[in-house]
Amino acid sequence: MSDDDLYDEEDDEVTAVDPPWDIQLEGRPWTVDLFYARGNVLPERMELIDGRLFWSQRERLGMLAALLENVGLAEAVRLAPRERWLEALDALDRESG
Repeated sequence: MSDDDLYDEEDDEVTAVDPPWDIQLEGRPWTVDLFYARGNVLPERMELIDGRLFWSQRERLGMLAALLENVGLAEAVRLAPRERWLEALDALDRESG
């Protein structure tokens, strides 16, 4: 059994766009209502399972999208060198066609 077999695959079908996120260049504060509306994709607590944060890809993508929406892309792009972002964009372009 591989490490990937240990994770909940049913949740992995939900992507970071479910629910629809409003990720902008600059972040924005959330209302309490918005926080609860996002609850279906956010993990209940932080956990490390076999070297991965959270149990499923759904939770990981949900947390990433929540942080990007709240903090903004302008802050996120400062976390990695420009070359890494360009590599990621190139990979996305190759993947989509």
